[in-house]
Amino acid sequence: MTSNNMNPKVDEFLSQSEKWKQEYGMLRDIILDCNLNEELKWGKPCYTFQEKNIVLIHGFKEYCALLFHKGALLKDAQGILIQQTENVQAARQIRFTNVQDIVDRKNIVKDYINEAIAVEKAGLEVEFKKKEEIPGELERKFDEIPDLKAAFEALTPGRQRAYILYFSKAKKTTTRESRIEKYVQHIFNGKGLND
Repeated sequence: MTSNNMNPKVDEFLSQSEKWKQEYGMLRDIILDCNLNEELKWGKPCYTFQEKNIVLIHGFKEYCALLFHKGALLKDAQGILIQQTENVQAARQIRFTNVQDIVDRKNIVKDYINEAIAVEKAGLEVEFKKKEEIPGELERKFDEIPDLKAAFEALTPGRQRAYILYFSKAKKTTTRESRIEKYVQHIFNGKGLND
């Protein structure tokens, strides 16, 4: 591991972690052996190559994971990449439930990281599906409250998409309108659907 790539903000993140602390440390060591730069983004350890996000470490109740930002472009020779939800287009995870999972797959994980770096070096981009259409009820709300449109457009593309999908899934106009009304302040606060 090259200690000159270690970021003190990640040290702090690890020291404050209760669940997955040992797993996070092991994943960090593996990633740093691949000569990536370590940063803290979105409150999580994120590893970059030439300022492009390659992989992120994050944890959930049942597992911790490596999130490959362009995982959809990886060959997934071992069949271990997981698409978190049906709406996630680019990112893919490798999930771990204990230290032994990481020990057993250390070399495989390094292979996936090196492949992700190669994808970035080659300049490959994920081809995203067509952007979802903004429901008419939301457009009308934008007309009614112009600052809402600006706040919505300031959200990350992923947050915008989550709102659009959630609002659009309602079959009735009244349901779409009530969903939008419920999240107006959330949007103004720059928060995503589940924040």
